Amino acid sequence: MSTAPFRNVALIAHVDHGKTTLVDAMLRAAGVFADHEALVDRVMDSDDQERERGITILAKAASIEWKGVRINLVDTPGHADFGGEVERALALVDGVLLLVDAAEGPMPQTRYVLSKALAAHLPAVVVINKVDRADARIDEVVDEVYQLFFDLDAADHHIEFPIISSIARFGRAIVGVGMPGEGDDLSPLLDAIVDSIPGAAGDPDAPLQALVSSLDASDYLGRLAIGRVMQGTLRAGDQVVLCHSSEEEPPLKRKLAHLMGFVGLNRTEVSERTAGDLFVVAGFPEVEIGDTLADADNPQPLPRLVVDEPVLRMTFGVNTSPIAGKDGTHLTSRQIRERLEREVLGNVSIRIGPTASPEIIEVAGRGELQLAVLIESMRREGFELQVSRPEVILREFDGKPHEPLERAVIDVPDEHVGTVTQAAAPRKGTVTDMRPGDRGRTIITLTAPSRGLLGFRSLLMTATRGTALVHQHHDGWMPWAGELPHRSGGAIVSDRRGTSTGFALDNLQKRGDLFIGPGEDVYEGMIIGENSRPAEMPANPAKAKQLTNVRASGADDAIKLKPPRRHTLETAIEWISEDELVEVTPKEIRVRKRHLTESDRKLASKRR
Repeated sequence: MSTAPFRNVALIAHVDHGKTTLVDAMLRAAGVFADHEALVDRVMDSDDQERERGITILAKAASIEWKGVRINLVDTPGHADFGGEVERALALVDGVLLLVDAAEGPMPQTRYVLSKALAAHLPAVVVINKVDRADARIDEVVDEVYQLFFDLDAADHHIEFPIISSIARFGRAIVGVGMPGEGDDLSPLLDAIVDSIPGAAGDPDAPLQALVSSLDASDYLGRLAIGRVMQGTLRAGDQVVLCHSSEEEPPLKRKLAHLMGFVGLNRTEVSERTAGDLFVVAGFPEVEIGDTLADADNPQPLPRLVVDEPVLRMTFGVNTSPIAGKDGTHLTSRQIRERLEREVLGNVSIRIGPTASPEIIEVAGRGELQLAVLIESMRREGFELQVSRPEVILREFDGKPHEPLERAVIDVPDEHVGTVTQAAAPRKGTVTDMRPGDRGRTIITLTAPSRGLLGFRSLLMTATRGTALVHQHHDGWMPWAGELPHRSGGAIVSDRRGTSTGFALDNLQKRGDLFIGPGEDVYEGMIIGENSRPAEMPANPAKAKQLTNVRASGADDAIKLKPPRRHTLETAIEWISEDELVEVTPKEIRVRKRHLTESDRKLASKRR
């Protein structure tokens, strides 16, 4: 094993500022990719959803050697919904690499993760990336970075950070503010990490204490524990003790059979990991996040990782629609429960709980994006399920109900400022700050009940043609704000099972927006559109044209159907009401009534 010192560094950046591209460049610069290996862009964003959404969801690690020093790189998510991943990643590192776009400057999501890093007293190296952009404004962006540190009440020693200018996609960087030349490489950045980030603390000769911060699974080795050695040395073949979170459970003593470390992007068997280094351990199927691997003779558990509590909950249940089971392979409540239990083991910010029905499970999380990512992952794995509209989790303060308060930072072009304020007003949103930018954009900060911001992101994306940047995070609790407006129209509900026809839809499209086209399977209780009026409207979407020899004038005019309004998973979850569900299968997203027949719905309404 190499006895080289090492640096543990987390990468912080807003979406699309080039964080994952920079990691690719650093891996290339350090010779991690062999000559015969294909170079995959955004190699750290390995999950399909990460590539499609252009975001990092899971914190991941890689390792490079530079001038005899091993640098462990931990890639962190930028969205507050995945804050559990951020907090776990920061527990592994001794410093951060703050990456900022040379044109856009520090963005809302940068602020969230940086505030967590400063709270943990982690020093920073600031990288101004994409300095070759035509609209780059490097000097102003550097001033904005300093202002961000001041806004977050950073200590004096935190503000004395090195600044590197880089073009990540070409693998070039220089110290200070400027434009890297043709002959430059990433050496200045790697040198700055080695010089500015402190070496990992911890005594390699002390009794062993290793914190488990993440979990993974291997087809051959079972559950894997990933974390950092805080004190002592972790050696393959030694007896170690696994200390659980629950004091009722006795510590487990076991021989450490498989010990791995990060080498490049791979995990390689190693003989030992010393204090401050990252490890991967197999052979402890009982391990959970926050557990401690400790010395067999003197087990001393470390304080557990603390993450923000969930603020939203929704129910996951078996798909009970009449056309269930056509697309999926995992259909039972037992399979859904086992999948959610696996998720909880590896995701500290998700909670599951029982409901009145054994077929339905309550799932709580940090935000609608996090829950939508979980549902989408299950859908791609072959699950069929039905989910409810998210509800906020209430708390009692002084005997009064309080609901979660959300802080949203929105970066929009100047012409859409009115759109944001108009959209926020009915949602009980209060604008607390408005700063004009230098690029024809304005940064608006507002607070609102979490309920009010459900669907707010997709509403703004539509209204601003995709130009808005929205970042939300939990900002405490507020007294219950009363009823909030939801959608304006009632549901158009199919009153029978069948196949939709163009003839029927042509008549129905005059009454509202349709969610289906001709030739689609429908069933009683399935919602096929939104009524232009608030009332629920039963309809027959399978009605066929009568084939008689009697013809009225204009009866054979061609049917002209508008394209249906197709729901994505996120828009469907936001659109439904309390008495409605989203049916999710590997191929379809449908919305339906909780009670399929009209008589059952009337009975349930009377009970309510």
